[in-house]
Amino acid sequence: MEIIKELNGKELIVKLTGALDTTTYPQFEQEVIPALVDIDKLVLDLKELNYISSAGLRVILIAQKRMSEIGELIVRNANPDVMNIFTMTGFVNFLTIE
Repeated sequence: MEIIKELNGKELIVKLTGALDTTTYPQFEQEVIPALVDIDKLVLDLKELNYISSAGLRVILIAQKRMSEIGELIVRNANPDVMNIFTMTGFVNFLTIE
């Protein structure tokens, strides 16, 4: 997995490529979660993310909970496979997906 972070003022855009799963979620946890300070908007661009496991969902849930206290989290460009996982797990009910 590759993580590309772009900070625009108080908005952090995180582009993920590959898979967010059991082997890669620690990278997300180490690189993204600590960056959730002094921002009010986190955008997860999932255009190039082709798979997400329960471990990946867990770190997105952590990010969502943290951002709900200080701002908002937006998911963009999720492909149909990832959207299907969000739908089956109920994540569509609390994530803002564009």
